[in-house]
Amino acid sequence: MRLNVNPTRMELSRLRKRLQVASRGHKLLKDKEDELMKKFIDLIKKNNELRIDVEKELTESLKGFMMAKAVMSPEMLEEAIIMPAEKVTLEISKKNIMSVNVPVMKFTKQENEGSSIYPYGYAQTTGELDSAIKRLYEILPRLLELAEVEKSCQLMADEIEKTRRRVNALEYVMIPQLEETINYITMKLDENERSNLTRLMKIKSMMEAENQV
Repeated sequence: MRLNVNPTRMELSRLRKRLQVASRGHKLLKDKEDELMKKFIDLIKKNNELRIDVEKELTESLKGFMMAKAVMSPEMLEEAIIMPAEKVTLEISKKNIMSVNVPVMKFTKQENEGSSIYPYGYAQTTGELDSAIKRLYEILPRLLELAEVEKSCQLMADEIEKTRRRVNALEYVMIPQLEETINYITMKLDENERSNLTRLMKIKSMMEAENQV
């Protein structure tokens, strides 16, 4: 569907400039969409690898907790892990990937002097509990990385969708409208030019006929 404009040479020039800008914008957005897709696919692969690794470690840690729960009373187990051995601080910043602000997560540990990762004594606990806590402690950096990558995937997917909508709007709506309107105005101007030429030729013929009389 063409735009509702007057078929003048000034309008034709203006629309041609708009078409150039729209075509250039379409190419830039298409390039951006392609680059976003490459980075998104890389992130998805990394996310899948991390998730498999993290889920495996968490499953093993859960098995350790279940084994500890089987031989320890609920009260004793709760008392053993109720007080953390160290304090963890999480810092969240951002980095820009193709105009997408993705999170960067970093945690720091504040250990008490002379403390270990186990917030309990060993007299009334089991080796299974030690193993479960050790696995959780070691998996924490990868768990945090997984959260970072998953959020980045979500943000990248949103940006890809927005970019695709803009590309489609230019490719299937704006650029065809501009092209159709430019063709319409060009045709109208050509028709007017032919009409003027025909009229001038008739006037010339009439003048020549009068001169011959």
